[in-house]
Amino acid sequence: MGGALALAGFLGACTTQPTAPGAADLPPPAPREFRAAWVSTVANIDWPSKPGLPSGQQQAEAIAILERAVSLKLNAIVLQVRPAADAIYPSPIEPWTEYLTGAQGKPPMPMYDPLAFWIKEAHARGLELHAWFNPYRARHDNARSPSAPNHITNTIPSAVKRYGKFMWMDPGEEAASKQTMDVILDVVRRYDIDGVHIDDYFYPYPIAAPEVAGNAQALDGNGKPAAKELDFPDGPAWERYLAGGGKLDRPSWRRDNVNRLIEAMYKGIHKEKSWVRFGISPFGMGRPDRRPPGISGFSQYDKLYADAELWLEKGWLDYFVPQLYWPIAQTAQSYPVLLDYWISQNPQGRHMWPGLFTSRIGAAPPTLNYEPKEIVDQIALTRQRPLATGHVHFSMVALTQNRKGISDQLRATTYQGDALVPATPWLPSPGPGTPQVSAVRGKNGVALKLKAGKATMLYAIWARHGGEWRFSVAPAARVDWTVPDDAKLGAADLVVVSAVDRLGKEGARVQAWRKPS
Repeated sequence: MGGALALAGFLGACTTQPTAPGAADLPPPAPREFRAAWVSTVANIDWPSKPGLPSGQQQAEAIAILERAVSLKLNAIVLQVRPAADAIYPSPIEPWTEYLTGAQGKPPMPMYDPLAFWIKEAHARGLELHAWFNPYRARHDNARSPSAPNHITNTIPSAVKRYGKFMWMDPGEEAASKQTMDVILDVVRRYDIDGVHIDDYFYPYPIAAPEVAGNAQALDGNGKPAAKELDFPDGPAWERYLAGGGKLDRPSWRRDNVNRLIEAMYKGIHKEKSWVRFGISPFGMGRPDRRPPGISGFSQYDKLYADAELWLEKGWLDYFVPQLYWPIAQTAQSYPVLLDYWISQNPQGRHMWPGLFTSRIGAAPPTLNYEPKEIVDQIALTRQRPLATGHVHFSMVALTQNRKGISDQLRATTYQGDALVPATPWLPSPGPGTPQVSAVRGKNGVALKLKAGKATMLYAIWARHGGEWRFSVAPAARVDWTVPDDAKLGAADLVVVSAVDRLGKEGARVQAWRKPS
């Protein structure tokens, strides 16, 4: 009873309804930047640290990752939920992944839903959670347990092909593409995710063909023996295509198989939930016939059959994360040159958020090693380009371990304040409502009571201290929020609050507090 009376007194004493600030009191635009990190479950790269951990320890490790993300002022996590036609959540279609428990098909003990846990805990901290799916890999070469009875290698073996040490869902087989679509849409329907994310694995990266005695070896353009690649064994699907009157050549047919899945994903996801964004993180170099002068190297267009330029041209994605995993000074794969290339290939104006190879910090051998300055400088170069509005770190483990002090440096020099994720205006949403805000001057700051409006995901909060504005972001789940006094500039004389929806769209700003004159 005493607590209820105290709360009523708090609300009655401190607050009138917020009013729109006058023109002289308008805060600046909210800082905007997508700041994310991939969290890999395959091979236990990031989480969990090893298979077979009790559920409580898995959860504690997840919380530690999320807390590190918050401390760095990141605003999104890209969590791998389908490493190899398996799942980190209870799926009606595919088995539990062995990277959780050590045995494919075995649930965590005690039983819980890891994806639901990650989403709940991320949102409670104001972080977006994007579900990352590998679209075609059926079995990783480091798998240690047998395939579960409900794994695709057992349920639809004709849709899977062995390629080297991997098992691969054949993009030419309709059953394989259907399973990937079914899996993704099941997650979109059942979970409160913010995005669907797929990576750079389409047709598999080529591997060397075994040498056959007596066969003459072809020569490359320099007269040296050319490396022979093992062709992907999609003969049955290719023959059916030709028998049905197909006219494309085989490379174009392979690209078309991937293109049709990408288009179906984009449309299917938004049909289920218009606010769930779809992102792709392809290999960082594009078509050889379009590359800038001086750029050379692997062609995903010819080897992975990934026509990333077409996806951008058609607008079949909401954000694009080219894996720019090379240093600024590496001329043949120059980070800024490649970034500018992808920006130039983006006529629909989709979000451009390059992937950074942060885990190269401290890598062995030394020739692969990055110093932290490389990542800091890559972010700075990205920020110089208005059409590139964020970045994603691969992967979270480097930030969690603070390799060579990278997290300390980012915190001190690069992520000094909160930022909202850039808005996505091409997707429909009603926009957030107007928050109800109450405020009172406390001992060490201005204490806010917050009540979310309709469709609110976050609060954007500005505080003016001695003529300087400070910006912060609070999750919609927060009821209480304190705007602390500034160590140098003292107490805030004005606090303004707005609501932000699932697509980053900001609502009306309201004046929550003004220092009495």
